[in-house]
Amino acid sequence: MALKNFPIGIQDFASIRNEGFFYVDKTDLVYKLTHTSKYYFLSRPRRFGKSLLISTLQCYFEGRKELFTGLAMERLETEWKKYPVIRLDMSTVKSTDQDKFAENMSLNLESYEKEYCLDKTTSQAWGARLRRIIEAANNQTKSQVVVLVDEYDAPVLEAMGDASALERIRMQMRELYAPLKALGGMLRFVFLTGISKFSQLSIFSELNNLNVITMDDDYAAICGITKEELLTQMQPEIQALADKQKMTYDEAVATLQRRYDGYHFSENSPDIYNPFSLINSLGKQNFLNYWFASGTPTMLVKAMARYKLSPEEYDRGFSVAQRTFDAPTETAETPIPVLYQSGYLTIKGYEKDSVRPFKLQFPNDEVRNGMLDLLTNSYVSKNDEETSEFLDHFVTAMKACDIETALTEMRAFMASIPYDAEKQNEHHYRTIFYLIFRIATPYLVRCEERTAAGRADAVVETADAVYVFEFKLDANGTADDALRQIDDKGYLVPYTVTKTADGSPKKLFKIGVAFDAEKRTLGQWKIA
Repeated sequence: MALKNFPIGIQDFASIRNEGFFYVDKTDLVYKLTHTSKYYFLSRPRRFGKSLLISTLQCYFEGRKELFTGLAMERLETEWKKYPVIRLDMSTVKSTDQDKFAENMSLNLESYEKEYCLDKTTSQAWGARLRRIIEAANNQTKSQVVVLVDEYDAPVLEAMGDASALERIRMQMRELYAPLKALGGMLRFVFLTGISKFSQLSIFSELNNLNVITMDDDYAAICGITKEELLTQMQPEIQALADKQKMTYDEAVATLQRRYDGYHFSENSPDIYNPFSLINSLGKQNFLNYWFASGTPTMLVKAMARYKLSPEEYDRGFSVAQRTFDAPTETAETPIPVLYQSGYLTIKGYEKDSVRPFKLQFPNDEVRNGMLDLLTNSYVSKNDEETSEFLDHFVTAMKACDIETALTEMRAFMASIPYDAEKQNEHHYRTIFYLIFRIATPYLVRCEERTAAGRADAVVETADAVYVFEFKLDANGTADDALRQIDDKGYLVPYTVTKTADGSPKKLFKIGVAFDAEKRTLGQWKIA
């Protein structure tokens, strides 16, 4: 059986359908969307299919019936009425340079001015030019007009961090979108997509009638690929991946789920896979961090460190009210809204009657490992190569049950961290310990920090042994104090029944470590 041809990097619906690429049918949701309301806004992370959705809407409203053969839309739609479509791709406009911004914005409008035989003008404001285009399209076609705006927030996000440019662009975007409500009688459908959520007063001005479907259960799966879609439509490709990686079908499914699944966009959202990583993985028959590698969130990592939010919270999850993460980007007091809206956090649980009903967490291993790697480099002020070299030595020693060498490597690594008196407090070093053990997890069997009997600083489990670490960071703490705490709290108790692959008991170690504040690295340690 021939394997599917996945549309990697292709976001044009007509090209996908005409050239035989695989398409996950979302047209039942497109039909519902277009027959329920008029003004919509949808936020989703980058590379999640927003542009493909916009392209699908464009082809539908242009009446291109032949493209929908065999899809749900063919059964649902009976009229196929054609509408003039104005599509603005704001990702082509992003520039903080005023002249370049104006040039790119003008290019978005000029093609429609030409199509409707309007005099070319650059003197009018953006909103006035858009109004003129909509009025001309309506008058000349005698039909209502469809307006589709892709990545509405791209120009504003480009200017984040530059206060003067941000305010200038924000005001111009307000002016551009202003006619969309005033011309409501001429409009059949208005749909805006983006990554972030800006307040309506900030960007949309009078356009305060948008139906925001970002967290609607009905449209939770309109972008991305659900577990059901994966398992019912891509079985041959999963098997080919399994064969290539020398694993079983079920093992391949489990690995795909750990790495790329885990997104939820509403209270009752189905499991959503990251579509970019999933089709790359199936198409290239490998497990790599495709989505994370396509855009490094350096600004977000710096923000997490600046706000001194514990990486453990993001890793294990934390409870919040909706207003904490579903908030306007420009008024956010923490990086949580940006992290959530950008796809680095997602909804992992919902308790209806709680004050903070939503649980947010890293969605999957691709995001978790990528973010923790970046956070480690940020906290230790080192590049990826230096950190990777240390981890290689550390993990090799741990696998060989050579704790002395592992701790010696950690001592040297921490001693080489550039000194910053302002930030290198107890919280800072405790975070470094957590990150070192957490990012070593893929190379060991398990690395956890909580046990049923209490909370150890780190519990590392390899194929043959279990190691419980306790670090004393305060000035008076000793290695003996750390060992005593392991005993008093019973941190080793849950692991006394663990066994190796051949059924023999695993070796158990407790390691107490004192921190040398003067040298800013590990001091004395004891192993029992």
